[in-house]
Order: sequence, then C-alpha cells, then structure tokens
Amino acid sequence: MISFFKKSSDNFFVVEHIDEFSKGEINKLTWLFNGSEFLNIKKLKGNYIGPIKEMTTPWSTNAVEISKNIGINSITRIECLIKTQSDHDMMTQSEYQNPDQNIFHITKVSEPVTYINNIKRYNNEQGLALSDDEILYLEGVSKRLERKLTDSEVFGFSQVNSEHCRHKIFNGQFVIDGIEKDKSLFSMIKSTSEANPNNLISAYKDNVAFITGPQIEIFTTNKNDIPDYYIKRKIKSSISLKAETHNFPTTVEPFSGAATGSGGEIRDRMAGGQASIPLAGTAVYMTSYPRTSSSKEWEKNQKKKDWLYQNPKDILIKASNGASDYGNKFGQPLINGSVLTFEHSEEKNNLGYDKVIMLAGGIGYGKENESKKKKISNGDYVIVLGGDNYRIGMGGGAVSSVNTGEFKNNIELNAVQRSNPEMQKRVANVIRVLAEEINNPILSIHDHGAGGHLNCLSELLEETGGLININKLPIGDPTLSEKEIIGNESQERMGLVIKKEDFNKIKKIADRERAPIYHVGYVKDNNKLVFKGKEDINPINLNLDDFFGSSPKTIIKDKTLTYNFKNPSYHQNLIIKYLENTLSLESVSCKDWLTNKVDRCVTGRVALQQTVGEIQLPLNNLGIMAFDFSSNKGIATTVGFSPIVSLADEKIGAKYSILKALTNIIWAPIQNGLSNISLSANWMWPANNPGENTRLYNAVKSVSDFAIELGVNIPTGKDSLSMTQKYSNGLKVLSPGTVIISAVSEVSDINNVIKPNLLYDEKLELIYVNFCEDLNLTGSAFFQSLSSIGNNVIETKSPNEIKNIFKTIQDLIISKNLFAGHDVSSGGLITSLLEMNFPNVENGLKINLDGFKEDDLLKILFNESPGIIFQTNKNGKKKLINNNIDFISLGNTIKDRKLNIEFKNKSLNLDIDHFRDSWYHNSYLMDSEQTINNKSLERFNNYKNQPLKFKFPSNFNGSLPIMNFKKEVKAAVIREKGINSEREMAYMLNLSGFKVKDVHMTDLVSGRETLKDINMLVFPGGFSNSDVLGSAKGWAGAFKFNEKAKKTIQNFYKKENTLSLGVCNGCQLMMELDLLYPNQIENHPKMEHNHSNKFECTFSSIDIIKSNSIMLKNLEDTTLGIWSAHGEGKFNLKSKEVNIAAKFHYNEYPGNPNGSDKSTAAICSKDGRHLAIMPHLERSIFPWNWAHYPRERNDKISPWILPFYNARKWLDENA
Repeated sequence: MISFFKKSSDNFFVVEHIDEFSKGEINKLTWLFNGSEFLNIKKLKGNYIGPIKEMTTPWSTNAVEISKNIGINSITRIECLIKTQSDHDMMTQSEYQNPDQNIFHITKVSEPVTYINNIKRYNNEQGLALSDDEILYLEGVSKRLERKLTDSEVFGFSQVNSEHCRHKIFNGQFVIDGIEKDKSLFSMIKSTSEANPNNLISAYKDNVAFITGPQIEIFTTNKNDIPDYYIKRKIKSSISLKAETHNFPTTVEPFSGAATGSGGEIRDRMAGGQASIPLAGTAVYMTSYPRTSSSKEWEKNQKKKDWLYQNPKDILIKASNGASDYGNKFGQPLINGSVLTFEHSEEKNNLGYDKVIMLAGGIGYGKENESKKKKISNGDYVIVLGGDNYRIGMGGGAVSSVNTGEFKNNIELNAVQRSNPEMQKRVANVIRVLAEEINNPILSIHDHGAGGHLNCLSELLEETGGLININKLPIGDPTLSEKEIIGNESQERMGLVIKKEDFNKIKKIADRERAPIYHVGYVKDNNKLVFKGKEDINPINLNLDDFFGSSPKTIIKDKTLTYNFKNPSYHQNLIIKYLENTLSLESVSCKDWLTNKVDRCVTGRVALQQTVGEIQLPLNNLGIMAFDFSSNKGIATTVGFSPIVSLADEKIGAKYSILKALTNIIWAPIQNGLSNISLSANWMWPANNPGENTRLYNAVKSVSDFAIELGVNIPTGKDSLSMTQKYSNGLKVLSPGTVIISAVSEVSDINNVIKPNLLYDEKLELIYVNFCEDLNLTGSAFFQSLSSIGNNVIETKSPNEIKNIFKTIQDLIISKNLFAGHDVSSGGLITSLLEMNFPNVENGLKINLDGFKEDDLLKILFNESPGIIFQTNKNGKKKLINNNIDFISLGNTIKDRKLNIEFKNKSLNLDIDHFRDSWYHNSYLMDSEQTINNKSLERFNNYKNQPLKFKFPSNFNGSLPIMNFKKEVKAAVIREKGINSEREMAYMLNLSGFKVKDVHMTDLVSGRETLKDINMLVFPGGFSNSDVLGSAKGWAGAFKFNEKAKKTIQNFYKKENTLSLGVCNGCQLMMELDLLYPNQIENHPKMEHNHSNKFECTFSSIDIIKSNSIMLKNLEDTTLGIWSAHGEGKFNLKSKEVNIAAKFHYNEYPGNPNGSDKSTAAICSKDGRHLAIMPHLERSIFPWNWAHYPRERNDKISPWILPFYNARKWLDENA
C-alpha cells in the first residue's frame, strides 16, 4: 500500500509499506519527515516528477533503513515526488500523472533464460559490440558444446571480453604503413617495469599496483565484531596507486557517471592483494568549452552543436558534483586534480572533448606481505559484500567500447549506474578491519565494476573454476532476469574468497557495520564457471577457457596521417588583452569552484591539498597524505597531461605529460629520489579513426622509452579508446588523443614540502629552469585563446639532464635552500609568476627577462615548455652552477604590489591584484551555476579581503603537553553508518591520554554497550545515513526510538562527571537530540543547510571567545586556523541566548561558510561540560594539517591539542 506525506505544496514523500500504519508510527514518520503532514488519501492530483519505478534510489535505501532503525518494519520504499512541469532526467526519473496506489507497481516479469539462435542478430539488437571474429568464435564454442549458447553466456562473453575489460587494442597486433610492429602497446608499457623494477611489489596483475612503503603505525582495534579499545601496531607498508576513467557514463549522465567512477576507483584500491585501504583521491575533468561568457572569442568560434545528452557546462558542474559528493560521503579527501576544456575545427578536423574525460585516481596503502593475492582452493567460500541488484549499467563494458551516439539512446542510457557511497563505506569498514588484522582472513578480493557479478566473480575464480548460486544474490528489482542479475553493474559491491571457517566471524563484523553479506558460491577445481539459477537451465555453464583463453587476437591496421595546424598571428601591443583571455580559460583560471565543494581534510591525514597561502587559493603543485599520525612519512601524488601539444606531435606531447607530472611532484622530498616514483598512464584515444591508431602507437612508445630512460616505471593504468562522438546530422567529433600521467611516491618528510607562495625576502632570487630545449607555444593556452593549436613542438631535454635537474632540486629541498616553487604549465611563465604572488596579501616581483635568448616577449611570457620556477638563496644558486644546470635568474620580491617586468630596455608593470581577479573571475562564473543566494558573487568580492588571521595562546610552545595523570579515563567514540571521522577523533583522544573505545550504534541498540565506565563521549563527523532526511536525523532517530540506546544516552547525560563533544555530524546530532539545553526543547538551537545550499570545505580562522567551555578554557581570546567541511552547518539559535564558544573570524561569506547566526562556530552547555562545534578541530591538530601555518613557528603540534588535553585533565580531577 502507498501513503503520502506532504512536505510542502510541491514536495511529497511517497511511502510504500505492507501493513497499515499505527498512530504511533505516523507520529514517528511525521518527526522523521521534519513535520510533514500525513495525507489520508489514496492518490495525489496533478503531474509529478519522481524516480523511475523499477529502480529504488539510494536515497530510498537509506530512508527505509532509517525507518527500520526507529521501529517501523513494514516500509519497503520511500521516495520523493516534486510537482513540476519542467523537464526531467530520462535516465533516472519518470513523470507521474495523478500518482496512486500503483505508483510503484511493476507489470514486467522476469524473463526466462533463453538460447540464442542467431548470435550476430542478438549482438546488434543488444549493442554488445562483439566483432565478427568474436561472433565466429562463439559460434564455434556453441558447435563444440553441441548446444546453443544462453543469453547470459553471450552477454557475459561480450562484457568480459569488451575493449573496456580486456584491452584488445592494447594487447593487439599493430600493422602500421604495412609494417608489423614487434611489440603490443601493453608490452611496451610493461617493459618500463622490467627495465626499472625499482620499488615494485605488484604490477599489472591486480586491481591496483603496489610499491614499497615505510614502516608505519596503524591505529585499530583487536576485536571488530564488538566494542573494543583502540591500539597501535607497527606494519611494513605498501603504497597502492590506481587511476580509472569513467568517460562514457559521465558524458551520458554526469553526476552518476562521475560519482560511480570515483566509487569504482576507490573499490579498486580496496581490492588490491588480500585487501588494501584507500586513502585519498584525485580527479581530472576534460570537456568541450562550457560557454560561460559571451566575451570568450574562442568559444564563439566553435561549431554549434545539438549536444547528445548534456552541454559541457552542465557536465563540468554535475560531474564534479558527483565525484565530490561520493568522496565527501565515503570519507575520502580529494587532494589533487585538474581541468581542461578544448574544441577546435580546422580544415576537415573536428576536435573536442564532446565525449568527455572523467578521471578518478587515488592512493592508498596496505601491508607489504599482503600485497599479492593468496592461492584459493576447492571448497573455499565465495562471498559478496554490498547492496542489491538493479537493472543498472547493463552492457556498460560493451557500450563504453564504442562511439557515443552509435547506439540508440535507450541502450546507452541503460549502461549508466547509480551510486550509494554510504553503502560502500559500510563495506569498506569491514574490509578495513580485516586488512588490519594480524591474520587477514581474505584470500582474494575483487571489486564489482564493468560486467557486474560475472566479471568480478569470474576473475576471482579464473585459475580454478567455481559454482555461483544466483538465488543467493540480493535482488532490488524483482523483474530482473538471471542474465540481468549476473551482469548488472549496480555499485558498492565486493567479491571475496575466504576459508569456510572464517565466514561466521566476518558475518558478525559485517552485521555490526550493517554491511549486507552473502555466501553465494564455492571455489571448484574443475576449470568450469557455472552460475546456477532457479531454472533447470544454468544461465552460464562454460569452461573458463571459453571465457578467457581463446578469444581472437585483435589486428590493428593503420597508416601515418598527421595534422597540419596553422600557427596564429599575434601582436606585441595586445599583451594585456592576451593575458586576461589566457587567465580566463578553465585550464588556467582559478579552480576554487571545484575545490570549495570537496572535502580536503577528512581522515585528518591530509598533509597537502589544493589551497595555499593566507588567501586560500587552489595553487599547490601536488597532494600529500600522511601515512599515520606519528611519523613524518607520506605519499605524494599529482597528475600531468598535454593533449593539445600531442595533436601537433604525439611523441613529444606524450613526454610532456610525464614532465608535467614530474614538475609537480618534484616539490616534495621524495624518498630515494626520482627512481622511487611510479606512474599510472591512462590512455583516452579516438582509436579506429584514420591515423589515430598510429598516433596512439607512437605516443605509447614515446612514453615507454622516456620512462625507461628516466629510470621510472609505469605499473598501472587504463585505456578508453572509443573517444569519438557522433551526431545525428553526420558530424563526428574526435576527442584529442590524451594520456594522463599520475605520479606517486613516498615522501620522506611531510613537514618539508615546497609551496608556490613566495616569501618576501629581497635577498632570495627567483630562478627559471626549462625542461625542454627551447620555448614552446604550440598547444599552449595562449594559442587556444586565439582559436589555434600551432605546429612546432619543442623537444624535451635529454633524460640525463632531467634526472640531474630533479636530483639537484631534491638536494636543495632536503638542505632547506628552497623557499617557494611552482611548475610552468597552463598559461605559461607569466601565469606561474602571477600565481606565486596570488596567495599573498602584500608584496610583488621585479623580473628581468634579458636572460632568455629570444626577442619575442610574448613567446617568453606564454611559453609552456614544462619547467619550474623557484625561490632560492646564494647556496642554492651555487649548487645549480656546480651541477651544470642551465637556468635563468629572473629577479626577486619587492614591497610594491606589482609584477614589474623588464625586457630589452622596456618595462611592463602589472597590477597583481587586478590579474588575480581576472584569474578568479571564471571560477565565479562556474560557481554561480552551483551556488544560490548570490553567494558566488559574495565569494568573488570577499575572497581577497579575508586573509587568514592567527593569534596563538601566549603560553603555547608548540609541544605536546606533558601527560602526568593520576588515573585511567575512558572515552568512547560513537559512530553510525556513514560516519567517516572516527579514527582521527579517536587518535587525538588517545594522544591526550584517554583510553578510547570504538562503539557502533548497533552496539548501543543491541545492548552490547552501555557506556557505564565511559566519562568522555564523542560524536564524530561524517554523513550518517548519507544525510538522508536531514543531517543526523536518522542517527538521532536510532537514539530516540530504541529503548536500549535511549536509556544508555540518558544515563550518560545524567552524570555530572562526564564530558561530551560533537563535531560536524556529531554537532548536528547533539542539536537534533537537544543535548546541550534539554530544558528548552522547543527553542533548542538547530542546524540548517548552508546559506549557499551546497557542501562547503574551507580552511578558515575562528575566534575562541570567553565562555564556560571546559575544553576551550585556555584558548579564550585566540584566533586559530581550522578545517570546516559540511553541507548543513548553519546554526539557527532560535533567537535565544546560548553559550557561544567560538565564532568564525569573518561575518561574511565565505569566511563564515554557512551563514550561522552571529557567525557561530561552536556552542556549549550551561555548565560548560558539553561542546558542539561544526569545524573539525580533530583534523587540525598538527601543523601539517593546516592549509596555512605561520612560517616563523616551528611547532610539533598545533594548539588544537589543548581542548583534548583540557578534557583529560578535568576528568582526571573530576571523574
């Protein structure tokens, strides 16, 4: 039956349930739906937009679980309807007219297993992308088996052997200009690891690559199926690296495509070896021009197109929203990335990222001795962790292997997925604790991605064979056929092989984490793959060789064709116009619109993210994560690409991509230098178009040879070789052949990383070092702004010269003779010089360019040959000379806020702040598409007027307080599903002398935990229940409507010798439960959506004001930097006087990121024992956590350790 709840005149909740609701249940739902009115009617009148009936949304999955947690067990689905006449998303939404009791009723029935009589026809009808050779092969298998193949077998073969999954071109035989090449693309990439094994543990054999890491400390618990206390343990680590692209799904449905791309890449890093732990992500977006302004001539010069699905601007906004949302809710910081927009038509060539690139990359870690999968044996259990199966992504692997627009839209739309990051977080929690155990019970593990269960489970079993019982798999859509159950690409699922005797233990852990777990089959030593269903006919019953061993080898024939692009003309007297235009390109301009909505601090281990300086701007060269909280070791990652240069010369352009990654990662002290860096190469190419296979081969060979000569390896990567988009009018647009290089390495000291903001010191000199033989404008942003590409690409310096430069810079970093540094990349030398001044409030630069052997000033200024600029002293300059480094001295800092350029007796004086606004303006244009209440304009007006301000406690010496306590005091960190900040919170409590217990809500609801010996209670941050129905609403419901949990929390707050802390989501929980002011329930402060109506992540200043807060008592009258990351952080104080303990330093946005009453950042109870704070003090403990820390201080720890120490000291005296 269906019930309706009215939220507003245009918004309704639709609830599907089995039994009639009691009055008590209606009251609960009214509370859950934030006061929505129960409508005692059978149907609504009018037209509404809602989700398609066949697919339960992830939002509904969470809402139903919340309803069960508050004691309503008959609900099967909850969705939202919006009364509107506007267009809707055809992939995920439907229009409902007068919705009634049959709104979710499905008449479709599950299709039976069928034998395929004509494989060729079936291939065309289903869009399976099978080649003629593969069809002949399958017909041969059918003849050998003396039976027709089933629909599942043919479909399954198409997915497992799609270009997406099997990389047929990369493994194929190339014949170019009639000459057969002796190496495949894959063999050339593999040869880098054969030549330079260096630090490799595992390459090409797993979901990720592993390289060696240092000995580190992990912070975990011994027992994971019950509440237990945290402990520290040493392990020898390995570093995981991976990057994936999700281009086709992002083109079709950007939010879901990018979200599931991020989720899939995270799962890859969970599935390495016997299991590994994802740590941080990266992202790259490439689209055609977004057409944000009528003043951009290079956009107006492009062909008008009837975009197939979404326009480029919407793709950039929605895709970055999707990837950001997934990482934010899963709890993975996104610490590095880039964006590129490009279109160009010249002669008969139509180029552009109409088929977009969305790259999701990342780093993680594991145990070195578990970086390879174990051998599995007959009888071992096959289990699946994760969510239900829906008709999602059917054929995703195959459809991703063809040109977008080639199939009918319904087939292409059918290949796109949905995302549920909170479900993945639950699964990840189970895998994390298993990976942390001394004896990890996981033998082998694989993620679910392209090809669904079939690809995942067949790869787990490909060396043995196995039996899978389809009836054991969870079903979200009862109309799924067995083919669809096997092959759907529903996300957030992991396949594991374990010993039989370990299943019960793992199930207990999974149940505690609320992670669904299913025993679905067995390992068999028969080299057969059998999926057994409910019918007599097995949907799949084939030898493993039929799937993996014998499919035809691809032959790729092509000839050499080159692009002949014209060089543009330009005029020296238009430099200001050219500079403003160049600074307006998405690749050059400020990326704040990307970074302000993505969590860059979660885990508390972010040592370097995008923003830098007292004016927080996204300019850092790379991202760095700390391995742990106790050492100075870290993992660095960055990206590099140069596809527009590659259009003119794919060989040199491919090498530029490596150099661009290296000129970013060079600013961290790399453990053991250049040879310790490993690369991921992701190839996106419009293959099978005339000349493009040749260009691809040349680029791969160039990358391989260059990496070998540099002494680095490429142990991982991915290819996406159908980068062509076709339109109904016959227009065919090729995405430029692109290789994105991700560089990863161990960092020897996370405290000694060079940032791009200049230090004012006129004795220091600014130095330019070019990694190429000369200055390059071809493929530059400057040429792009002139609607040109160019045709003369400058060669790189020799590998030996580059190795010498790299080592010299590393030596200068380690010896502390470098003070600032930046790469020369998009926008050229002039952009890099300006960017090094942008994060500062004062001072400028005086530059002389006479050292360049070039008469063309514009060529010098806009040159994009990969290179570096850095600030050094006399010792540094002497080192350069002694090491025979070819460099040019540029100049030094000055007090005047100008960039003064002298060149051949002429001078050019540029107003730095004016060009900073020019550079920032494009971010404002993009931000205005994702931010409401005119906040994007407010951000643009205020960003430069809100520098970070600090006032440290006068008695703070930067050392950890001396722990000299009389007794043991216990703290508990309470977490609900979706919480992602418990570990950093627990560690900071531990660091301050607490014995810290891990407590899940399932422990409180079941009565396993009563908190009777706990004196400090902490509710950490995250996205409990994915913020469905409101931040912390579901979490609060679990307390309010479960007797055991309710009694436990009431008993704790009755005590007078206890303290509590709620941070972010925990702060929201304390407001929802009225914990600070229990006697003023009607007027208790509440949390609301940020005024911008979007997630905000910022590092800002907050003022600690005089209050009775026990935790903040010795921080009064200080101003400290702190991270904030939330979507519903606005304090509504209900016009009542409350104990405000901290305020944001600035009242206006974005300094006040949420619009809180009185700029409130934290409030406390009347007696000062209970503190609720939205910013994350636990992520701001160490100086390296801060996005900007005073250079003059040499602290080992920040003042944010003091609140935890104050709590411990008070409880030592009062508990």
